[in-house]
Amino acid sequence: MGMWVSPLALLPILGGPCPHIPGPSNRGFAIVQQLHIPQTSPTDLDHRAFPLLTGDASSVPVVRPALSAGRAGKARQLKVRTCTIDQVVVLDVAGLLGEINENLDRAIQLALAEGPRGVVCDLSSLLEGIEPGAVEILAAAGRHVRDWPAVPVVVACPDPRLREELLTHPLGRHLIVTESTSSAISAVLATPVLIVERLRLAPNPRAPRASRDFVARILKDWQLDRVIPFASVVVSRLVAASSLNAGTAIDLSVAWNAGALRLTVRDHGPARPSQRLPDPDLQGRGLTVAVATLSRTYGVLPTADGGKVVWAVLDAPGQQRHATSNRMRTANGSP
Repeated sequence: MGMWVSPLALLPILGGPCPHIPGPSNRGFAIVQQLHIPQTSPTDLDHRAFPLLTGDASSVPVVRPALSAGRAGKARQLKVRTCTIDQVVVLDVAGLLGEINENLDRAIQLALAEGPRGVVCDLSSLLEGIEPGAVEILAAAGRHVRDWPAVPVVVACPDPRLREELLTHPLGRHLIVTESTSSAISAVLATPVLIVERLRLAPNPRAPRASRDFVARILKDWQLDRVIPFASVVVSRLVAASSLNAGTAIDLSVAWNAGALRLTVRDHGPARPSQRLPDPDLQGRGLTVAVATLSRTYGVLPTADGGKVVWAVLDAPGQQRHATSNRMRTANGSP
């Protein structure tokens, strides 16, 4: 177990301009306004804010080397431009390879929060100047794939030495490493297209019960009945916290891949001052323990609109099914 950290406390990386991710969005959301759901809550919910641990099962420490004062100034010159090709987010990184810093990881997280087919880090425009610190920061992106392998992260790099170092790094082994951007995009598009079910909820006290009902229906359809009690508790906690803290619409998504179920709850802005509670620690610990106990791993991603995606991955063995297209089904199962 790590130290207790609030989801909002994990978002200082959002200071400064955020990359814009253009392209069409596959958001087939159902708007839930008035819900009459006979299902009762599996446990009593106290709708209070709670601090969320950044869960990390079987983790490899992420080493972020400090830059010297002189190089710190130059590191800010690193530029990351974003474009989307066939639902693959391509991050075009320009600058010196030795100046790669946490800004690149922030760009990767912002891209992953949008739920793309995959993310490609294009290093073909980087100038020479490889340093060990650059490899560490690039390899750190592998933790995202380790936690949720369904969204590949690819590093396209013409430098054979860097490709070799990434592939031998404990975290870098989770990445796909290619020589060119075109081969990187092809590698992403060769991966299976998952079925992702989405639901939009209003931020009100009915949202946790609506989320449980939605997840239960989806898991029954996927013949994952054994996971329903655990997933219902986890999604209730995440939705209740988002409803209270953010006060915005809540986007819930459910995906299943390789025996793992991923629940994501997204809000669209920071907490409103009137919704902050003074002392959430006691109840917060209980809620966080519930999520940590029932999940394989969990964490928070920042979003470009100032909100966040809180996610949890649960063990869910079963026969895998994949979508035959990129469409996302709505709550009632229709495109």
